[in-house]
Amino acid sequence: MSGPTTTTGSVRVGPVGAAERDAVAALLADLWFDDIVVVHDDIYRLADLPTLVARDGDVIVGAATYRLTGDRAELVSLNSLRPGAGIGSALLAAVEQAAVDAGYALVELTTTNDNVDALGFYQRRGYRMVAIDRGAVDRARRLKPAIPETGLHGLPLRDEIRLEKILPVR
Repeated sequence: MSGPTTTTGSVRVGPVGAAERDAVAALLADLWFDDIVVVHDDIYRLADLPTLVARDGDVIVGAATYRLTGDRAELVSLNSLRPGAGIGSALLAAVEQAAVDAGYALVELTTTNDNVDALGFYQRRGYRMVAIDRGAVDRARRLKPAIPETGLHGLPLRDEIRLEKILPVR
């Protein structure tokens, strides 16, 4: 699935193009300390996942990766290079639309205990916290040693928080 194309202001969101795939993979590897992420004890190579990119003209200003599996869609990564500009919201909406288009009724995502800004961002967009996996980041660090001990706002980086949003049915 390639995902929908949407426009918000001067920013256009759509599937990553073949010509920019390597550049986006390098950007994500830089943002995530590696080309992999470890979520709920699973390893995902970001470059292997469906990817939506936010562009302002020819400049990449954000990206989201996701996967469609079982009975739910899962947002794996979401990054805006211009916080507060609506890019994260546009990317999230595009992932949700891709899920709806594929027949999914639920999107889930996982963030970490230190990411309090993201927790607010997702809750304002209809996501609800459904589970805390205590020690998940400690376990993930064994698979990906680049994960720091201390996260955002100086908080110890230890746990995963899972959020879900039920999507509107067609």
